[in-house]
Amino acid sequence: MARILLVDDDELVLSLVGHNLRKEGYEVLTASHGLQALATARRHTPDLVILDIVMPGMDGLAVCQRLRQDPRLAAIPILFLTGRDAVEERIEGLDAGGDDYLRKPFEMGELSARIRALLRRVQVTQEADAQPEDAACLTVGSLSLDLHSRRVRVKGTTVEVTPTELALLHHLMAHPGEVFSTEELLQEVWGYSPGTGQTSLVRWHVRNLRAKIEKDPASPRFIKTVSRHGYALTDDS
Repeated sequence: MARILLVDDDELVLSLVGHNLRKEGYEVLTASHGLQALATARRHTPDLVILDIVMPGMDGLAVCQRLRQDPRLAAIPILFLTGRDAVEERIEGLDAGGDDYLRKPFEMGELSARIRALLRRVQVTQEADAQPEDAACLTVGSLSLDLHSRRVRVKGTTVEVTPTELALLHHLMAHPGEVFSTEELLQEVWGYSPGTGQTSLVRWHVRNLRAKIEKDPASPRFIKTVSRHGYALTDDS
């Protein structure tokens, strides 16, 4: 039984969504503000956090950043709830370390699909942790990645990445030179069924990765855009 922490200052959302998730078999913890969310996460270590962005006091972005700074909680997938047309909110959420977002109002079926996909990705990551050391370490040019330590290095310098950025980079590095469409990446990295993920999600995570690993993100040497086809990771030499 997966444990989900649901954070929202709207008591109706906590009640209705919490009720539906419990019917699906999840253990649900709730919090109505940021400080309560952090305390609950530290006490119970959830498998997934569903986090509203706009809350009084400490907002969801600050909560996400605090979770990512805690070694025990840093790898927990975080699904943001955002305003229907709040593009800036979504970008800020992913920049803060979020894995995905869902716009309000939403259908429970869509939320359930996102939850299943994020939890599947956690399982895949755990299976990767059990791989032998040589299988968990990848190197492409001056870029290296170690799944066990979750460490990424560029020319020997360690770069901090989020869990989703790590998963995306690992997939690309495991298939150097191979071109993946955004739809393929949504299926193979995020675990979404065809047609269910947001292609903008991939673009934003690629943008954030480039900002961290590329000397000049506007002219990338690692993650290349292949016009009308998708993305490929190449040797920077």
